[in-house]
Amino acid sequence: MKTIIIEDEKPAARRLSRLLLNLGVEVSQMLHSVEEAVEWFQNNTHPDLIFLDIQLSDGLSFEIFDTVEVKSAIIFTTAFDEYALQAFKLNSIDYLLKPIDDDELEAAVEKYRSLRPETKPMTLNFDDIKNLLVNPLEREYKKRFTARVGQHLKIINADEVESFYSENKGTYAATSDGRNYLLDTTLENLENELEPQTFFRVSRKFYININHIKDIVSYANSRLQIKLNHFNEQEIIVSRERVKDFKLWLE
Repeated sequence: MKTIIIEDEKPAARRLSRLLLNLGVEVSQMLHSVEEAVEWFQNNTHPDLIFLDIQLSDGLSFEIFDTVEVKSAIIFTTAFDEYALQAFKLNSIDYLLKPIDDDELEAAVEKYRSLRPETKPMTLNFDDIKNLLVNPLEREYKKRFTARVGQHLKIINADEVESFYSENKGTYAATSDGRNYLLDTTLENLENELEPQTFFRVSRKFYININHIKDIVSYANSRLQIKLNHFNEQEIIVSRERVKDFKLWLE
Protein backbone atom coordinates (compact mmCIF):
# COMPACT_ATOMS: atom_id res chain seq x y z
CA MET A 1 0.00 0.00 0.00
CA LYS A 2 1.32 3.43 -0.93
CA THR A 3 1.26 5.76 2.06
CA ILE A 4 2.22 9.41 2.59
CA ILE A 5 2.32 11.73 5.60
CA ILE A 6 1.33 15.40 5.50
CA GLU A 7 2.59 17.01 8.71
CA ASP A 8 4.40 20.34 9.18
CA GLU A 9 6.28 19.22 12.30
CA LYS A 10 9.15 17.26 10.77
CA PRO A 11 10.14 15.41 14.00
CA ALA A 12 6.50 14.30 14.42
CA ALA A 13 6.39 13.16 10.77
CA ARG A 14 9.59 11.14 11.19
CA ARG A 15 8.30 9.53 14.40
CA LEU A 16 5.03 8.57 12.71
CA SER A 17 6.97 7.12 9.78
CA ARG A 18 9.03 4.96 12.15
CA LEU A 19 5.91 3.74 13.96
CA LEU A 20 4.29 2.82 10.65
CA LEU A 21 7.39 0.97 9.49
CA ASN A 22 7.13 -1.16 12.63
CA LEU A 23 3.62 -2.08 11.44
CA GLY A 24 4.88 -3.04 8.00
CA VAL A 25 3.69 0.19 6.37
CA GLU A 26 6.36 2.02 4.39
CA VAL A 27 5.91 5.77 3.90
CA SER A 28 6.87 6.84 0.39
CA GLN A 29 6.63 10.62 0.90
CA MET A 30 6.46 13.21 3.68
CA LEU A 31 4.98 16.62 2.88
CA HIS A 32 4.98 19.61 5.21
CA SER A 33 2.65 22.33 3.91
CA VAL A 34 -0.53 22.95 1.91
CA GLU A 35 1.47 24.42 -0.97
CA GLU A 36 3.92 21.51 -1.08
CA ALA A 37 1.10 18.95 -0.91
CA VAL A 38 -0.89 20.56 -3.74
CA GLU A 39 2.15 20.60 -6.00
CA TRP A 40 2.95 16.96 -5.15
CA PHE A 41 -0.60 15.73 -5.84
CA GLN A 42 -0.66 17.53 -9.17
CA ASN A 43 2.47 15.72 -10.31
CA ASN A 44 2.33 12.28 -8.73
CA THR A 45 0.13 9.21 -8.54
CA HIS A 46 -2.10 9.55 -5.50
CA PRO A 47 -1.44 7.16 -2.60
CA ASP A 48 -3.74 4.56 -1.08
CA LEU A 49 -3.58 6.14 2.37
CA ILE A 50 -2.77 9.62 3.74
CA PHE A 51 -1.94 10.52 7.33
CA LEU A 52 -3.04 14.15 7.42
CA ASP A 53 -2.44 16.81 10.07
CA ILE A 54 -5.22 19.40 10.25
CA GLN A 55 -3.23 22.53 11.07
CA LEU A 56 -0.28 23.04 8.72
CA SER A 57 2.15 25.95 8.75
CA ASP A 58 0.42 27.72 5.84
CA GLY A 59 -3.22 26.90 6.60
CA LEU A 60 -5.74 24.13 7.23
CA SER A 61 -4.96 20.95 5.33
CA PHE A 62 -8.50 20.95 3.92
CA GLU A 63 -7.32 23.70 1.56
CA ILE A 64 -5.44 20.99 -0.35
CA PHE A 65 -8.77 19.51 -1.45
CA ASP A 66 -10.05 22.87 -2.69
CA THR A 67 -7.45 22.60 -5.46
CA VAL A 68 -6.91 18.87 -5.96
CA GLU A 69 -9.42 16.01 -6.05
CA VAL A 70 -7.93 13.37 -3.80
CA LYS A 71 -9.47 9.88 -3.74
CA SER A 72 -7.10 8.43 -1.15
CA ALA A 73 -8.25 7.12 2.23
CA ILE A 74 -7.39 9.54 5.03
CA ILE A 75 -6.50 9.14 8.68
CA PHE A 76 -6.39 12.53 10.38
CA THR A 77 -3.87 13.38 13.08
CA THR A 78 -4.79 16.21 15.44
CA ALA A 79 -4.32 17.51 18.95
CA PHE A 80 -7.81 18.98 18.95
CA ASP A 81 -10.08 16.25 20.22
CA GLU A 82 -13.24 18.35 19.84
CA TYR A 83 -12.64 18.36 16.07
CA ALA A 84 -12.22 14.63 16.02
CA LEU A 85 -15.24 13.80 18.12
CA GLN A 86 -17.58 16.04 16.14
CA ALA A 87 -16.44 16.41 12.57
CA PHE A 88 -14.76 13.11 11.88
CA LYS A 89 -17.54 10.86 13.13
CA LEU A 90 -19.88 12.55 10.70
CA ASN A 91 -17.72 11.39 7.83
CA SER A 92 -16.85 7.86 8.98
CA ILE A 93 -13.13 8.56 8.77
CA ASP A 94 -10.54 7.70 11.33
CA TYR A 95 -8.41 10.03 13.40
CA LEU A 96 -5.53 9.89 15.87
CA LEU A 97 -4.96 12.32 18.70
CA LYS A 98 -1.43 13.61 19.19
CA PRO A 99 0.92 12.49 20.54
CA ILE A 100 0.10 9.36 18.59
CA ASP A 101 -0.20 6.19 20.64
CA ASP A 102 1.32 3.01 19.18
CA ASP A 103 -1.73 0.85 19.89
CA GLU A 104 -4.17 3.42 18.49
CA LEU A 105 -2.07 3.73 15.35
CA GLU A 106 -2.06 -0.03 14.88
CA ALA A 107 -5.85 -0.14 15.32
CA ALA A 108 -6.31 2.63 12.73
CA VAL A 109 -4.10 0.84 10.21
CA GLU A 110 -5.97 -2.43 10.74
CA LYS A 111 -9.27 -0.59 10.32
CA TYR A 112 -8.04 0.78 6.98
CA ARG A 113 -6.91 -2.65 5.85
CA SER A 114 -10.34 -4.07 6.62
CA LEU A 115 -12.11 -1.23 4.81
CA ARG A 116 -9.95 -0.91 1.72
CA PRO A 117 -11.45 1.56 -0.77
CA GLU A 118 -12.09 -1.20 -3.32
CA THR A 119 -14.45 -2.92 -0.88
CA LYS A 120 -15.98 0.07 0.93
CA PRO A 121 -15.28 3.53 -0.47
CA MET A 122 -14.74 6.31 2.04
CA THR A 123 -16.86 9.40 1.38
CA LEU A 124 -15.62 12.68 2.80
CA ASN A 125 -17.50 15.95 3.12
CA PHE A 126 -14.85 18.53 3.85
CA ASP A 127 -17.38 21.36 3.88
CA ASP A 128 -19.07 19.75 6.89
CA ILE A 129 -15.75 19.41 8.66
CA LYS A 130 -14.67 22.98 7.91
CA ASN A 131 -18.01 24.32 9.13
CA LEU A 132 -17.62 22.44 12.39
CA LEU A 133 -14.15 23.88 12.92
CA VAL A 134 -15.66 27.35 12.76
CA ASN A 135 -19.00 26.57 14.41
CA PRO A 136 -18.55 23.51 16.63
CA LEU A 137 -21.60 21.62 17.77
CA GLU A 138 -22.98 22.63 21.14
CA ARG A 139 -21.78 20.26 23.82
CA GLU A 140 -22.20 20.14 27.56
CA TYR A 141 -19.00 19.83 29.55
CA LYS A 142 -18.68 18.84 33.18
CA LYS A 143 -18.84 21.72 35.64
CA ARG A 144 -18.28 19.65 38.78
CA PHE A 145 -16.46 16.54 39.94
CA THR A 146 -16.68 14.53 43.14
CA ALA A 147 -13.92 12.96 45.19
CA ARG A 148 -14.19 10.74 48.26
CA VAL A 149 -12.50 12.18 51.35
CA GLY A 150 -12.78 9.68 54.18
CA GLN A 151 -16.51 9.07 54.64
CA HIS A 152 -17.45 12.24 52.77
CA LEU A 153 -17.86 13.30 49.14
CA LYS A 154 -16.09 16.49 48.18
CA ILE A 155 -17.63 18.57 45.35
CA ILE A 156 -14.96 20.16 43.15
CA ASN A 157 -15.90 22.87 40.68
CA ALA A 158 -14.08 22.54 37.37
CA ASP A 159 -12.97 26.18 37.43
CA GLU A 160 -11.19 25.53 40.76
CA VAL A 161 -9.00 22.80 39.22
CA GLU A 162 -5.54 23.96 38.19
CA SER A 163 -4.56 20.59 36.79
CA PHE A 164 -5.76 17.05 36.30
CA TYR A 165 -2.87 14.60 36.41
CA SER A 166 -2.10 10.90 36.61
CA GLU A 167 0.18 9.29 39.16
CA ASN A 168 0.63 5.66 40.23
CA LYS A 169 -2.36 4.58 38.11
CA GLY A 170 -4.60 7.17 39.79
CA THR A 171 -6.09 10.40 38.41
CA TYR A 172 -5.99 13.51 40.60
CA ALA A 173 -7.44 17.01 40.58
CA ALA A 174 -5.06 19.67 41.90
CA THR A 175 -7.16 22.60 43.09
CA SER A 176 -6.46 26.28 43.64
CA ASP A 177 -6.41 25.82 47.44
CA GLY A 178 -3.35 23.57 47.12
CA ARG A 179 -5.19 20.27 47.67
CA ASN A 180 -5.00 17.12 45.53
CA TYR A 181 -8.05 14.87 45.22
CA LEU A 182 -8.18 11.32 43.86
CA LEU A 183 -10.93 10.96 41.24
CA ASP A 184 -12.75 7.87 40.03
CA THR A 185 -11.91 8.44 36.36
CA THR A 186 -9.00 8.50 33.91
CA LEU A 187 -7.38 11.22 31.82
CA GLU A 188 -8.72 9.46 28.73
CA ASN A 189 -12.29 9.76 30.03
CA LEU A 190 -11.71 13.43 30.83
CA GLU A 191 -11.00 14.11 27.15
CA ASN A 192 -14.75 14.08 26.47
CA GLU A 193 -15.72 15.93 29.64
CA LEU A 194 -13.45 19.00 29.83
CA GLU A 195 -14.20 22.28 28.09
CA PRO A 196 -11.47 22.47 25.40
CA GLN A 197 -11.11 26.26 25.54
CA THR A 198 -10.22 26.00 29.24
CA PHE A 199 -8.34 22.69 29.57
CA PHE A 200 -5.50 21.41 27.41
CA ARG A 201 -3.67 18.09 27.64
CA VAL A 202 -0.03 19.17 27.54
CA SER A 203 1.33 15.61 27.89
CA ARG A 204 0.18 12.08 28.63
CA LYS A 205 0.27 12.98 32.32
CA PHE A 206 -1.26 16.48 32.62
CA TYR A 207 -4.29 18.55 31.70
CA ILE A 208 -3.94 22.20 32.69
CA ASN A 209 -6.45 25.02 33.19
CA ILE A 210 -5.57 28.16 31.21
CA ASN A 211 -6.97 30.37 33.97
CA HIS A 212 -4.41 29.08 36.50
CA ILE A 213 -1.22 29.44 34.46
CA LYS A 214 1.30 31.63 36.29
CA ASP A 215 4.22 31.37 33.87
CA ILE A 216 5.40 29.60 30.71
CA VAL A 217 9.15 28.98 30.40
CA SER A 218 11.28 27.65 27.55
CA TYR A 219 12.57 24.15 28.33
CA ALA A 220 15.07 21.71 26.84
CA ASN A 221 14.48 20.09 23.41
CA SER A 222 12.05 22.79 22.19
CA ARG A 223 9.57 22.04 24.96
CA LEU A 224 7.82 24.37 27.40
CA GLN A 225 7.49 24.26 31.18
CA ILE A 226 4.21 25.37 32.75
CA LYS A 227 4.10 26.95 36.20
CA LEU A 228 0.68 27.04 37.87
CA ASN A 229 -0.42 29.32 40.68
CA HIS A 230 -0.30 26.70 43.45
CA PHE A 231 0.58 23.26 42.08
CA ASN A 232 4.34 22.79 42.33
CA GLU A 233 4.77 19.17 43.35
CA GLN A 234 5.91 18.05 39.88
CA GLU A 235 7.28 19.63 36.72
CA ILE A 236 4.63 20.18 34.07
CA ILE A 237 6.23 19.96 30.62
CA VAL A 238 4.48 20.48 27.29
CA SER A 239 5.63 17.59 25.12
CA ARG A 240 7.44 18.62 21.95
CA GLU A 241 4.70 17.16 19.73
CA ARG A 242 2.12 19.41 21.43
CA VAL A 243 3.99 22.72 21.63
CA LYS A 244 2.61 24.11 18.37
CA ASP A 245 -0.98 23.17 19.21
CA PHE A 246 -0.53 24.47 22.76
CA LYS A 247 0.52 27.87 21.42
CA LEU A 248 -2.52 27.92 19.12
CA TRP A 249 -4.73 27.01 22.08
CA LEU A 250 -3.36 29.94 24.09
CA GLU A 251 -4.60 32.33 21.42
